[in-house]
Amino acid sequence: MNSRWKVFLIALSAVVAVGGVALASSHREAPFVTRHPKVDATDFYMFRSYETGRSAYVTLIANYIPIQAPYGGPNYFTMDPDALYEIHVDNDGNAEEDITFQFRFQETYQNLHLSIGGKNVAVPLINTGTVSSGDTSNLHRTETYSLKIVRGDRRTGTVQDVTHDGEKVFTKPVDYIGDKTFTNLAGYEDYADDFIYDIDIPGCGTQGKVFVGQRRDPFPVNLGEVFDLVNTNPLGSPTGEANLLDDANVTALALEIPISCLTNGDEDVIGGWTTASLRQARVLNPSPLPFDASVEGGAWTQVSRLGMPLVNEIVIGLPDKDRFNASEPKDDGQFLTYVTNPTFPAILNLLFMVDPPAPPRSDLVAAFLTGVATLNQPADVVGSEMLRLNTTTAVTVAGSQSNLGVLGADSAGFPNGRRPGDDVVDIELRVAMGVLQEPDPSIDGELPYTDGASFDAGDFDTAFPYLLTPLPGSPSN
Repeated sequence: MNSRWKVFLIALSAVVAVGGVALASSHREAPFVTRHPKVDATDFYMFRSYETGRSAYVTLIANYIPIQAPYGGPNYFTMDPDALYEIHVDNDGNAEEDITFQFRFQETYQNLHLSIGGKNVAVPLINTGTVSSGDTSNLHRTETYSLKIVRGDRRTGTVQDVTHDGEKVFTKPVDYIGDKTFTNLAGYEDYADDFIYDIDIPGCGTQGKVFVGQRRDPFPVNLGEVFDLVNTNPLGSPTGEANLLDDANVTALALEIPISCLTNGDEDVIGGWTTASLRQARVLNPSPLPFDASVEGGAWTQVSRLGMPLVNEIVIGLPDKDRFNASEPKDDGQFLTYVTNPTFPAILNLLFMVDPPAPPRSDLVAAFLTGVATLNQPADVVGSEMLRLNTTTAVTVAGSQSNLGVLGADSAGFPNGRRPGDDVVDIELRVAMGVLQEPDPSIDGELPYTDGASFDAGDFDTAFPYLLTPLPGSPSN
């Protein structure tokens, strides 16, 4: 194995050293967020934009609200107006955020009524007619949001408004209710495209972009089989199993930011992760007012965190899952045991009589926590879990990307950031079982492990926001 491949493979091994293996996007991964799905992050992506002419930008996508049934009316899937959603960037390797983008949401209602027997009666639906690009008059509910940039500490740093055409308020498109409301797929696409904004970022001389809205869940995986004691054949055909999330949507918070606005001028590697926070206190109103069933107060308290895929879902033990979600990267040393003694390879061993590398996996800790020196390691780095991207790595266009990322000789892919078409499941399965080790007949790492759900960049759009139009609640007949 040549030295170049050793470096690439060490990068991948780092992911699995902490996680054992990742087998699904982060849906319902901790006890607390199962009760609060609006603040449950499902996936986080960070990559140099591969849309034609946009390679000087980085796209960051944080997906929330898992496993959305497209037909989930009459309320569908709004973001939580009492929550704070954030995307953080560390641009000097010290495991602390240097730039944070903050999203806050609001809902407004027209309180539409119909005259029924001479009385005005409020309607039970969020729309009373068709909706189209340029005509939203039939929508009962409108969801808007503000976007701020914080430089320095997320709570004590300098806060400024991100704007579009001088406006501070952005609008989120309503979910894809169905093809009667929007006529057809093209009708919804035209409508949703109206909410892709060019944004002015204080301190940044070049505009970026933002889109917040429902998208098709971008991460194929055999979710049910995986959590039923891996009730599938991990050495089967890569197309031998169905994607059990192919009927679900998520809500995406997508940003496209000039690279020069994210790096600090000295360091080219950035780290990124997303969090959601709630107020410490909630008082329920026993006699709810219209659209006001509780009062929230107190300091912001982080309840959800996601950087590298699936660390909390598959790696962290049940007693510590909520604690991980409340933690910050600078404090990740507290979870070291889960790094050096990952449990999932041992479970695979029990189920399939395969032989993963023996613990402790201390040889992999440094690579996971710091990035890899020749790939995506900051010059001065504090060990911490986050997605890391070398912003100088050349973009690989969609038609040439390998869905195995660095393992497939594509250094612009996972774990050097993460693109929508990177198959992190198959990558991490193979690494977990020892593909990084020198050839050794006592382990089974050279086998082509897969969850069976195959996908690549061709399954996504080639322009911002990259994720596909959501599935309709009611398709055309």
